[in-house]
Parts: sequence; C-alpha cells; structure tokens
Amino acid sequence: MYKKIILSLTILLISVNIQAQKFAYVDTDYILNKLPEFKQAQEKLDQISLTWQQEIEKKFEEVESMYRAYQQEKILLTDNMKIKREEAIIKKENNTKQLQQKYFGPNGDMFLKRQELIKPIQDRVYDAIQQLAENNKYAIIFDSSSDLIMLYKNNNFDKSDKVLELLGY
Repeated sequence: MYKKIILSLTILLISVNIQAQKFAYVDTDYILNKLPEFKQAQEKLDQISLTWQQEIEKKFEEVESMYRAYQQEKILLTDNMKIKREEAIIKKENNTKQLQQKYFGPNGDMFLKRQELIKPIQDRVYDAIQQLAENNKYAIIFDSSSDLIMLYKNNNFDKSDKVLELLGY
C-alpha cells in the first residue's frame, strides 16, 4: 500500500514536470554483483553463516541425544534424578536457542557482520548513484531491483553501467 502511494505520487510529480525533469533507473543487485569486493564479502558471510549453523545444529543434536538417552533410562531413574536430567536437557536446549539468537537474531552477530562487510560497499554504490544524479541533473533515479514495480522500462534510461564506471569498473 505504502509503495503504491509513493509510486502514484512519483508518477504525478513526473507528469507535472515531465519536460523539466530527467529520470533514470539503476539495478543495484546487478551493480553489487559486478563488484568483486561484494562477492568476496558475500562469500565470507556465507562461510561464517555455515560455520555457525553447523555449530548450532551440532548442539541441537546433542540435546536430542540427551533426550533419547533420558527416555531410554527414565524407568530406572529416581524422581530426583529425572528432574535433574530434565533440567539439564532444558538448560542445554535454552543455551542453544540463545546462541542461535546471538548469531542469527535481529541484532545478532550475523547482522553486525553484514553491516561491517556489506554496508560500506553499498554506501559506495549509493554515493556513485548520487554523483551520477548530480552530474547529469537527474531528478529521480529508481532502483529496478527493489519491490517498486516497474511495468515498463526503456533500457536507454538504465544507468547501472554508468554507476559501475563511476566506481572504477
């Protein structure tokens, strides 16, 4: 809904001053995927994510193993021993869930690592887009890779390669 309103307002503004305004679009996904440092950062993030995911899966397997062993030995345990084993299983499971949140939660280590590795590259791309807009006096530059729906796009207005040029590629 919000994006439709923005699109409608943008189209209205363009139609009012179509003669005086210049516009273009870029594909930031295309641009980022052409940058070797972005690919390296993405590969590093993928490797870190895989390592952390394997660590978490191993811990969940340990919890499952503890639970299966408890189920098999349950009839031989006293009530006090059962409570201690259940508490140990629950504690291990909760610790694993906390670790999962620490790594992959909304403000977790993966988010911070992504900010550290990817955001500077994205900032450079956006600075180059800003420079392109200022140099060529574009009023609006759309991103065709976003959720903003472009029903038609003329490739003459695609300035993605110009942004890559500004970045030195």
